[in-house]
Amino acid sequence: MSQEVRNQEPQVLWNHFADLNAVPRPSKKEERVRAFMVDFGKKLGFEVVEDAIGNVIIKKSASPGMENRKTIIMQSHIDMVHQKNNDTEFDFLTQGIDMYVDGDIIGAHGTTLGADNGIGVAAIMSVLSSSDVAHPAIEALFTIDEETGMTGAKELDKTILSGTILLNLDTEEDDEIDIGCAGGVDITATKNYDLENVSFDYTTCVLTVKGLNGGHSGMDIIKGLGNANKMMTRLLDAMQKAGDVHIESIHGGSLRNALPREANTIISFKKTDAIMDKFNRCKEAIHDEYKSLEVNLDITLTETTAAKLALTATDSRHLVFTLLGIHHGVYRMSPDIAGLVETSNNLARITLENGALQIACLTRSSVESSKTDLASSISGVMKLAGMEVKLSGHYPGWQPNTDSEILDIAKAKYETLFNHSPRVVACHAGLECGILGERYPGLDMISFGPNIRGAHSPDEHVEIPSVQKFWKYLLEILKDIPKA
Repeated sequence: MSQEVRNQEPQVLWNHFADLNAVPRPSKKEERVRAFMVDFGKKLGFEVVEDAIGNVIIKKSASPGMENRKTIIMQSHIDMVHQKNNDTEFDFLTQGIDMYVDGDIIGAHGTTLGADNGIGVAAIMSVLSSSDVAHPAIEALFTIDEETGMTGAKELDKTILSGTILLNLDTEEDDEIDIGCAGGVDITATKNYDLENVSFDYTTCVLTVKGLNGGHSGMDIIKGLGNANKMMTRLLDAMQKAGDVHIESIHGGSLRNALPREANTIISFKKTDAIMDKFNRCKEAIHDEYKSLEVNLDITLTETTAAKLALTATDSRHLVFTLLGIHHGVYRMSPDIAGLVETSNNLARITLENGALQIACLTRSSVESSKTDLASSISGVMKLAGMEVKLSGHYPGWQPNTDSEILDIAKAKYETLFNHSPRVVACHAGLECGILGERYPGLDMISFGPNIRGAHSPDEHVEIPSVQKFWKYLLEILKDIPKA
């Protein structure tokens, strides 16, 4: 199916995307894609630099007649989120993405597509490999580990770039120009529980929540989609109201930046009409609440081999109380920018195995004090439950600058090309611009990209006409970079 992708227009971009998607590139394991990018730049005869953390920088001189323009930085990240459906056999460490074309969209069979941020990378590669695109001097910056820590941006060498304008190609709405984004912090809670033998007359079951949409924990948090971890917690709480429930294990969610699509827990309890009635009523309520949003939601309670060791009923109850108390979703909307989520939290992952518990959250905000407030609130709930809490991976937001030369150029170009005004927005995702602006103060920055749907989930797909629009728009912006 790669050939069908390569046949789409603009072919130069889709060919680079197909080449990129043939290289395994999960976050924190970018060795092969880094080598791929280095080889790409060297084959073109350009200066190629790898900094100490692993970012790849390819420098190309201005095209004829553009030598007096400002040097620009074109930036995208080379890692991708590795998510797959449970019934999909796929190894992100060894396999290239299996793509398909369906009408006007390109997706992947059972996995994330990597359009986030592979389309941006492919667009930059297309400019670098071109002989007929007008452009100023370019410093192409390909960062690593954006999706799980923004490590590349945080550790970027502060002396390696000279550009004064940055074009970040990592947004997912083709009628938007982004000029701001949220910062974030990872919250991790751990605790070890003593286990006890489960009574012989208890029934052991697997409680499973699956079939949710999932999605980007920043961009999609406003949609009110289901969180498998929170649904599982509600069901456990309902059952505990009718009797003791012993939790043996939990596996819910996966990555911090992905809304949890699936969760399961092994539990033991005395099977009574009362406890089953509580479960069924809660299940029915959840289905009713999410019937228009989560049409494939599937909740099951299936008997399995009897458990031998599990948390005590008291510890199980207290764990559920804690999970109930951890905020998930929008915490505060921006009072200044209509429709913008200011602060949110994603209860991303819960694991409990052999008494060892770990809870992982990602708290985002465009306001640092609000981010701190919510992180403190969540940490407080965890600490009351006797958990050890660690805050890590702090990264700053990107403060919007409406007095921007490149923004004015981009707005004018958009209006000329498409006969209407773009939306100038700040987003609730964690773009690297805030960090890059700290590393290189004074950068004039915008972010834009094509329509990408379902990012960070196996439903991820990109719209072919939108990529064509994005490519046309990018080329026009490059032509109009101001003089130095």
